[in-house]
Amino acid sequence: MITHPDRDALQNEIHARPRQPLATPQRVSHIALMRTAHGDATVLPDPLGPLCASAGVAAPDTRGGHFFADFGTFRLKRERHGEFDDYTVYCDDVDARAPFARPAIDALPAGWLDTLPGLLIAAVHIALLPAREMPDGTAAAAAAFGANEFAGASIADGAARAFTDFRVDERGFTRVLVIDSALTPAHAGRVVQRLIEVEVYRMVAMLAFPLAHTSAAELDRVEAALGTLVARLEAAPVQEEPALLGEVSRLAGTVERIAASVGFRFGAARAYHALVRQRGTELRQQRLPGLQTLTAFLERRFDPAMAFCESVGRRIESVAERIARASALLRTRVEIERERHNQELLATMNRRARLQLHLQQTVEGLSVAAITYYGAGIAHYLFVAARTVGWPVDPELATGLAIVPIAIAVTLGVRHIRAGIRRRLGGA
Repeated sequence: MITHPDRDALQNEIHARPRQPLATPQRVSHIALMRTAHGDATVLPDPLGPLCASAGVAAPDTRGGHFFADFGTFRLKRERHGEFDDYTVYCDDVDARAPFARPAIDALPAGWLDTLPGLLIAAVHIALLPAREMPDGTAAAAAAFGANEFAGASIADGAARAFTDFRVDERGFTRVLVIDSALTPAHAGRVVQRLIEVEVYRMVAMLAFPLAHTSAAELDRVEAALGTLVARLEAAPVQEEPALLGEVSRLAGTVERIAASVGFRFGAARAYHALVRQRGTELRQQRLPGLQTLTAFLERRFDPAMAFCESVGRRIESVAERIARASALLRTRVEIERERHNQELLATMNRRARLQLHLQQTVEGLSVAAITYYGAGIAHYLFVAARTVGWPVDPELATGLAIVPIAIAVTLGVRHIRAGIRRRLGGA
């Protein structure tokens, strides 16, 4: 039995990103960095190398997508995804009076964050506190988020409560407050990871939103031009058809360019949107009095943006189909006009062929007359010669009598030659 060469990699994929168990209280900071087009992350110098060397920690495998290490004052995890890398920092203590005053990311060495490649797309602080230190979670959330409108819910079937305003602070981080009532460390780790993924996948999905706005503006211009073109198509003279066909081709090229530029991003947005909804469902939320749940807040703000992206994607397909129909209609007109020209050309050729046939018949008649004339002349000379040698022949009478058989012979000979030419042409 031969083992598939990818079997081990496929089997280990489900264990590639283990969730870290978290004991309450806990500070967590997470950042996600989109890779740029300047190089492969596995080829560029790994920023974790100097950090691990300074702390005496084993450096990560450049081929691995997951790294986790304890640096003493903090723990650091890195994961590589399809188009972004994320880094998560964990610290054990949290000040219940100011849960976000000292985020976990401040435990990193000064300046190390500046060495990370990529563009920051998502950043979140999570404060995980025990319920005994925050008996009134809603009041604590109101104090943490200030006057901002925030959302909150009981999660994990009542084992915890989570609050967030989905806004960025002065350092560019969103904040999530989690109050632990009965979470085990493993369950707390999964809950925190789901909250992080909701924020990261939401932001990566939103990358399609500005593209959708730009594409919608371009589609407005394309649709306006297409409407004008179709209106012209109804009464356009034949002379304008090549110009109209060129305009249709230009519009088709524009739509194909738009589709190519947004196709991957829109497809990725659909996938990330599905992940956000899945992670929201996995949180198993229940409403708290007077607050929207996290998923309800996203449904009001995030889902419409994704719906707009979907509508633009469908609009691109619709415009492409309309252009294809206009192109088909115009090409049909061109083909009909071409067929009419061909028919006129064939009719002209038929008329010319008939004229040529009449001319040929006329020429044949003249040829028969001319050859007969020359044949009769030759026969006259023969008859004169015969009388000279003593034959009893009247040259004038004999020549007159010979004209009819000479004409018949010439006519039959010409027809035989024409039939032979036709046979040869038919055989070719």
